[in-house]
Amino acid sequence: MATKGNCAMNLSPMQPILEISGLTKRYAGGLVALDNVDLAINRGELFALLGPNGAGKTTLIGAVCGLVRPTSGTIRAFGHDLAKDWRTARARIGLVPQELATDMFEPVERAVAYSRELFGLAPDKARIEEILRSLSLWDKRKERIMALSGGMKRRLLIAKALAHEPDLLFLDEPTAGVDVELRRDMWKLIGAMRERGVTIILTTHYIEEAEEMADRVGIIRNGRILMVDDKAEMMKRLGRTEAVISLASPLSNIPASLEHFAIHLENAGSSICYRGGDGTGKGRSEVADLTKALIAAGIDYTGIDIRESSLEDIFVDLVEERETEGVQ
Repeated sequence: MATKGNCAMNLSPMQPILEISGLTKRYAGGLVALDNVDLAINRGELFALLGPNGAGKTTLIGAVCGLVRPTSGTIRAFGHDLAKDWRTARARIGLVPQELATDMFEPVERAVAYSRELFGLAPDKARIEEILRSLSLWDKRKERIMALSGGMKRRLLIAKALAHEPDLLFLDEPTAGVDVELRRDMWKLIGAMRERGVTIILTTHYIEEAEEMADRVGIIRNGRILMVDDKAEMMKRLGRTEAVISLASPLSNIPASLEHFAIHLENAGSSICYRGGDGTGKGRSEVADLTKALIAAGIDYTGIDIRESSLEDIFVDLVEERETEGVQ
């Protein structure tokens, strides 16, 4: 019977744990779900893969986890070529899918234990209990899966994925449609896994989760990777500063002395709106210069509301920009 130690590879700490090169998936009807995707995932990081519905996120995960056969390209995990040595690499990969596909009459504890044994690991009741307790499933361990609520079934998906102690974990929309308590419990568990060195790849519609948790972010659309970057660097480079300045008296037009600022009038001339910074981090200083210019021009204002771009703002802007390019 195989053990976790039998799968160990002498990977350098700097060598990617997952390397995807030229990955393409073309279906018989002509749909291209993945289009020449290149991606490298570093050991121990939390990587967020973001994209609209139909972008190719689930297909990419399926290709790595052996659920989708690529048309072309290569996938290497833990130093193994998945086309040649899939079983060895897959034993170290966990997947929390969007949908539950298992025997609905099976008891919870047995379903999780079976997921462990499926990968050749010896039974470990203590480990199964630890997982079930961490997901508030221990009291439900004897219940059949069909009797669980939707939230509890989502917890079961996570428990099954963790049963064989994976070194690389895929979370495909793990918090879609779940309650706040489950989201909190799950992220607490993910934090503990990261501390143990588990590498995590997350897809999510809750971009604030990626903004809070991820080390790096990749954006995919129409099967193509648009961008991969360190989250902080991406926000610094592509972020913008937005400011709304409420005026004491409306303006009919922008005075010539202010035309060099990235501003326009809104609310019938009662507000000046600024959007700039060009990702340089200078947006706030430009807003300060704008307020000085307003005073110099004799324009009184009653308030300023300033905000910085979120990761969601950057994501939406980038996807919409590429959609516009595609139309031209």
